[in-house]
Amino acid sequence: MNLKALAQHFSVQLKNRYEEQEISSIFSIVVEELSGWSRSQQVWKKEEEIPDAELVAYLQVLQSLSDGQPVQYVLGKAPFFGLDFIVNPSVLIPRPETEELVDWVLESCRTLEGPEVIDIGTGSGCIAISLAKNLPQVRVSALDVSSAALEVARENAVLNEAALTFIESDIRTYDNPGKFDIIVSNPPYITLHEKAEMHEHVLSHEPHLALFVPNESPLVFYEAIADFALHSLKAGGYLFFEINEHLGAEMIEMLSFKSFININLRKDMQGKDRMISCSLG
Repeated sequence: MNLKALAQHFSVQLKNRYEEQEISSIFSIVVEELSGWSRSQQVWKKEEEIPDAELVAYLQVLQSLSDGQPVQYVLGKAPFFGLDFIVNPSVLIPRPETEELVDWVLESCRTLEGPEVIDIGTGSGCIAISLAKNLPQVRVSALDVSSAALEVARENAVLNEAALTFIESDIRTYDNPGKFDIIVSNPPYITLHEKAEMHEHVLSHEPHLALFVPNESPLVFYEAIADFALHSLKAGGYLFFEINEHLGAEMIEMLSFKSFININLRKDMQGKDRMISCSLG
C-alpha cells in the first residue's frame, strides 16, 4: 500500500469521528511520527510504498483512533512551544491557545532577573517547562493535585532538560511561605453545561479533574489562586490565567474586587477572550 492509498483508508475509517480536514491533519501527524516524513515530504512521497512493518504500526494506530483515542495519546507525545511532551490520559493534551499564554508571560517578564515562578495545575508541565527553557535564571515550581500528572511532568522535565521543583498539593489548601514574581495557571474552567459542546474523544479520554467545574461556581479555582496570589505574589509581580472565553467579565470583576490592578483581558488568535493578567500594587 502506498501513502496515498493509506491516507484514503484512514479517511474512510475515521469519517464518522472527524471532519475531513481533521483526518488529514491527524494522518500527517501519524506519518511524521511513524515514517519520519515532514508534511512537505508527504506531498511528493504519496506514491511511496509503505514497508510491511510500518504498515502494521499504521493499522494499530488507526484502530486506536477508530476507538476514539486522541492521536496524541495514541502516539504518547504532543508538541508544545517547540518542545515535545509525553502525554497520557493522566494529563490534558497541550493546546495551541496555551502557547499564546506562554508567549504573553515571556513578553511581559523577560526583563525580570532570576524570577521565581509557580505554575498551578501544571498537568504535563508544558507551561512550567516552556518558561524554564525560555526565561534566564528562572526558578520554576510546578504544582498539581494529581500524583499521576506530576509523574508525567517529571518525565517531561527530564526529557526537556529543565530544572523544576514539583509540589503535590491542592491550591485550595496549599500554604506556601515563599514569594513569587510570576504566578501562572490554566486551571479547570469548563462548566458542566458546556460538556454537550465538546468532542467525544475529549470527554471519553482526557482527565475530567483537569477540565470541569460546577455550573454554580465556575471561578472556584481562579478565586483560590487569586487568594493565594494575594499573599504569595511579590509587589509588582504578575498573575496570569488562561480562562473560559465566556467568563472574561466575571474574571475582571473578581480580580478587581480582590484589589488586583493592571487587569488586562486578551483575546487569542481566534478572537476569543482566553487570557487575563493582573498585578499587585
